[in-house]
Amino acid sequence: MRFTSIAGLVFPLALAEKLVIPAVEEAVSLQLAEFSEYYADADVANKTFDSSGTLSSHDARSIEERQSSSYWYETIAHQGISAFNDDPTTYKVYRNVKDYGAKGDGKTDDTIAIQSAIGNGGRCAPGTCASTSTTNAVVYFPAGTYLVSSSIVSYYATILVGNPNSLPILKATATFNGFGVIDGAQYQPGGALPWGATNIFWRQIKNFVIDTTAIPAANAATGIHWPTSQATSLQNIVFRLASDAGTQHQGLFIEDGSGGFMNDLIFYGGKYGAVFGNQQFTVRNLTFYDAVTAISQIWNWGWTFQGISVNNCTVGLDMATRDEDNKEVVGSAIFFDSSFTDTEIAFNISRNANSLPRTGGSLAIENVSLNNVGTAVQYGPTQAALVAGTTASSTITSWISGQVYHPNGPKKVATTQTPFTRPASLLSNGKYYQRSKPSYADLPSSSFSSVRAGGAKGDGKTDDTAALQKVITAAAVSGKLVYFDAGTYIITSTLFIPAKSKIVGEGYPVIMSSGSVFNNVSSPKPVVQVGNSGESGVVEWSDMMVSTKGAQAGAILIQWNLASPSGSPSGMWDVHTRIGGTKGSGLTYAECPAAPSSTIINNNCRSGNTAMHITTSASNLYLENVWLWTADHDVDDPQLRQITVYTGRGLLVESKVGNIWLVGTSVEHHVRYQYRFLNTQNIYAGQIQTETPYYQPNPSARSPFPLITSTDPNFDVSCPRATAASNCAEAWGLAVQASKNVLIYGAGLYSFFSNYSTSCSDAGASTLCQQGMVLYDAANTTNFRIYGLNTVGTYGMIYRDTVRLATYDYNINVYPSSIIMFDNAV
Repeated sequence: MRFTSIAGLVFPLALAEKLVIPAVEEAVSLQLAEFSEYYADADVANKTFDSSGTLSSHDARSIEERQSSSYWYETIAHQGISAFNDDPTTYKVYRNVKDYGAKGDGKTDDTIAIQSAIGNGGRCAPGTCASTSTTNAVVYFPAGTYLVSSSIVSYYATILVGNPNSLPILKATATFNGFGVIDGAQYQPGGALPWGATNIFWRQIKNFVIDTTAIPAANAATGIHWPTSQATSLQNIVFRLASDAGTQHQGLFIEDGSGGFMNDLIFYGGKYGAVFGNQQFTVRNLTFYDAVTAISQIWNWGWTFQGISVNNCTVGLDMATRDEDNKEVVGSAIFFDSSFTDTEIAFNISRNANSLPRTGGSLAIENVSLNNVGTAVQYGPTQAALVAGTTASSTITSWISGQVYHPNGPKKVATTQTPFTRPASLLSNGKYYQRSKPSYADLPSSSFSSVRAGGAKGDGKTDDTAALQKVITAAAVSGKLVYFDAGTYIITSTLFIPAKSKIVGEGYPVIMSSGSVFNNVSSPKPVVQVGNSGESGVVEWSDMMVSTKGAQAGAILIQWNLASPSGSPSGMWDVHTRIGGTKGSGLTYAECPAAPSSTIINNNCRSGNTAMHITTSASNLYLENVWLWTADHDVDDPQLRQITVYTGRGLLVESKVGNIWLVGTSVEHHVRYQYRFLNTQNIYAGQIQTETPYYQPNPSARSPFPLITSTDPNFDVSCPRATAASNCAEAWGLAVQASKNVLIYGAGLYSFFSNYSTSCSDAGASTLCQQGMVLYDAANTTNFRIYGLNTVGTYGMIYRDTVRLATYDYNINVYPSSIIMFDNAV
């Protein structure tokens, strides 16, 4: 594969010919620090969070000293299956690379062995299939140093996981050939990505050191190539890059997709720590040392940066990127609770009062500390300082460049703003509480109870309700963790998760509802119920899915009733709902094809009343990288043909106490709304992302699920039948009512289709897909604020009751329309 460089970014030549990124002035060459303190300082695996979510001091033991540290996942019995694989009895979900010949001794070239572990079993390799739900795999790396001479090519629905007690090192050889030590989407002949970058789902990379230091600094080298979409994550990874002057190394490269989430990454050295180009993303707890440019934002619609630490770099965030017509190509970014130390330029931007498009290059900064920073915000084209730096310490409490809206209209600003008023209950040490997905690394395998060992089959056929309930109930009493082996577990009545439960899945096991109990649209029932109303305690749940089989018009996929202590929130990490679109669901193209020419509603394709309901009694709940998805296409169809599956509602939050953290969440394709905050308070949300159902307005959001008057927004009020436009009664992306302290740090709320046609979201469309996207009530909602609102295909971006406050045409950005800040205060 041939490589080239544009604007200093290194990627395949075939892709470069498709991109339009002008050359920018080269960064000043800088002799970067050596890695003498690497093992003592960069051990992200030993960075731990205390009960309040605050980063604790970490163990300084070297990786070499921990090579013998065991990890429960390596020794537990692996009985997981892929229930709907063509050969489920022989297909292996779990693979240990050493079982395929990898040595991890720092001497042997392990490339072929690792690739064999990934590819074994007729899996979805790049260029061989469009996507799949039946060949998921977990590829495990024990402690060691694995030499690789060419890219480790990841396949679809693959989880690469290392030992968190002793991070395995993937070390590129001096003669390494490939684009990325790990290539998450290997380019095909002609330069095309192997899968549609907006359809790469259900994959992770966690617990590794990626080391390119043996590759000469003058040579192009990339740690991870990661174009990706929802239900994906990078976690707990250290990037070691060449530190020599003139280095051409880059740690992480993303050029396409619709993500996404990543956290707990450390970058040492490199010309670029991370190169980011994707529609939207939430990134949390990234640390950069000694890079020329820590983050290069080559394009986006909207990104949320939380808890970023930049140290001894020339540039922190560089988003001064324009195309050949001198138009902005970066849409917007929100950057908060972060720090810059010993850095020449913290933010480099190209937006000014005359930028095109009107809102392109928007930036919001809040609570960012500076320590020995030359220039805080620089206007790149002239290198003028928009915000001065400091040789001492200072804090940018709030600074904005973009269009700000209040109910009385817009203002175009590049100035200091009043920061959001943050409830103390959402904070830890002055910053928003954050908590990484637990790995339970200090526990032995005997601390886990396997559901398959407890009698559940997970074969997608057997009713596993009783077996699962028995294992979960017993584990909560005994203090054990529940281990869901890979598989699809059919349940026919509500599965109850009590307080004190800790549940972790292998390779995204699926709890799938089935039967008449969940098919009464007038009497909805939870598929999974966490706690009873009035019950208190803590539940931790990670790496699983909840789904439905066939008609399930009364299914509430997840109902959370549990009230947790204010100092110990419950948590969900990488837990997703997936309704339809996969083998075994009974909701595929064969049963529920898209039918834009028909007005008949197929009730057999009504499945899911509500994706997730956080009830009035619930409180103190942390959600991270949670995707509540109703399928818009058949994942296992070679052509990815579109389907019509009706799901009533997305995420409903009614918690009276509140204290809900939504970090990198997405809710898509639900009939009446995606996010609904009702009679609640104290909500933090980072880069929420939605899509309206593709079939609307055929039917409209009034059907096929009847109105629930106590909780649903009423379209007969906002869209009177006699006078409203045909595209008025369509799903709200965000609807807020009678709530306070709802604070949104990034929102990508999209409507791409009208009755399966995208002409309504094309640039310059005369008729847009729908009338409104955000709704709130004026009388009872207070301190409702949004940074970085981005909408697509929607005429009215925000409505206060029935009053339209902002329209798309005045806020045009690179593709969406954008408002950098909205404040509901008059």
